[in-house]
Amino acid sequence: MREKYSLFIDDLNTIGIELSDKQLQQFNDYYELLIKWNEVMNLTAITEFKDVCKLHFVDSISSCNYFNYTEKDYKLIDVGTGAGFPGIPLKIMFPHLQITLLDSLNKRLNFLNEVIEKLGLNEEGSILTLHGRAEDFSSGKNGTYREYFDIATSRAVANMATLSEYCLPYVKVGGKFIAYKSEKTSDELKASKGAIHLLGGKLNSVNEFVLPNTDISRTICIVDKVENTSKKYPRKAGVPSKQPLS
Repeated sequence: MREKYSLFIDDLNTIGIELSDKQLQQFNDYYELLIKWNEVMNLTAITEFKDVCKLHFVDSISSCNYFNYTEKDYKLIDVGTGAGFPGIPLKIMFPHLQITLLDSLNKRLNFLNEVIEKLGLNEEGSILTLHGRAEDFSSGKNGTYREYFDIATSRAVANMATLSEYCLPYVKVGGKFIAYKSEKTSDELKASKGAIHLLGGKLNSVNEFVLPNTDISRTICIVDKVENTSKKYPRKAGVPSKQPLS
């Protein structure tokens, strides 16, 4: 197993991460399920073993260089989780985390529920899937999970203003929104400064890096939740993506 994953192990060693045999087996099972389900539904365009390891697994774990997940049993919601990135890799690495995987497509959640069962991810701490749009569970009137989580993550393809409106209403004051971006974000962050402020956030750090042994740029943006989000936000479903706050 370790020989098969030698490049993956080397990449993680580069960012100071070591995997147990159990974690390696979990990543292996995750990959096999991803490829199996991808044959019948669109989960990812990236299917080569080495590419999945680097561009999905390592990328998802990379935020641990900029936030310490080991301090306590954080409640974390992964908004628009898709095939489970970054939520599932974070759960494998930090089993104590209490993770909620939110996605609008029930078929993807069926896949994730099989991953959770196969990998035994409920053994050391809770993990659950939640079906709905990002705006559904954090509205001011009937938001079941409004300002409930310590951390919201998102690796979704959307501008920072839209992602902030999706995610910050889920985060309690004192918590963090951790956004995974695939490019340098200086212009995008300038445009989203007003939106982040309106939603009760304050930009903490912008962390640009290159994935190990590549020239592929990534950015992790961390936003502190410093005030309660106004009950005006999030706006009704579909509006944040069509009319981003400014």
